[in-house]
Amino acid sequence: MPSGRIGARECPVDMGRVTVPPPAIAAALVDGTKTYGARETAVRALDAVSLEVVSGTWLAVMGPSGSGKSTLLHCLAGLERVDAGRVELAGRDITTAADADLTRLRRSEIGFAFQNFNLISSLTAAQNVSLPLRLAGKRPSRADIRVALESVGLGDRAGHRPGELSGGQQQRVALARAIVTRPKVLFADEPTGALDSAAAQLVFGLLRQMVGAGQTIVMVTHDPVAAAHADSALFLRDGRLVDRLDGASASAIAEKLASLKS
Repeated sequence: MPSGRIGARECPVDMGRVTVPPPAIAAALVDGTKTYGARETAVRALDAVSLEVVSGTWLAVMGPSGSGKSTLLHCLAGLERVDAGRVELAGRDITTAADADLTRLRRSEIGFAFQNFNLISSLTAAQNVSLPLRLAGKRPSRADIRVALESVGLGDRAGHRPGELSGGQQQRVALARAIVTRPKVLFADEPTGALDSAAAQLVFGLLRQMVGAGQTIVMVTHDPVAAAHADSALFLRDGRLVDRLDGASASAIAEKLASLKS
């Protein structure tokens, strides 16, 4: 069984006079199990999956349709609860956290970017970006909104509504909305699935810049090209973690994914 650790939680290493501390863990799943349905219709979406995601890294989660990719992301993000096991997020054990506590955590500590941008058509880009802060009961400053939009190259589109933006620009607005709260972990589910290759490359570049600045990203994708931009790719099949590739090329990832479908 491959290790699910993206970076290892090990004892500090004594390098002469320098002690290297273990890496910080942004999110972790320990023997996570999730089943949908009951009896003869039961489907085990996660089967005792364990993994750790080191802060400041980009993890891609891959696997055939129905392998448990989205369930893994949803459980790590606190959107769904595991039936058994433990979930840690942003330094907290959220396994049995109250719904109200999970809501506050999602609003303050984590961000979401999905294939469907989920922008509100009647609001401007700036107003869409400000929504997470408003939902958290905060009064967003114009400076914070401007910085978020400028970070995705859309500082000059603050007053535009989604219908006045291209698909790639809308996805970048969604990314700005996801990072405006300065989340500890960004969860992305097929974030470039609806984009053409040129727009997707822009988004990949932005995500890589975020990781370079210390952002942690957990991304579900079926696209080997997308996964090749990540630091590591984990592979699921039938709800189980079956392999991991670090720094792999798109062709190597595609070959591994094909082998899981056979």
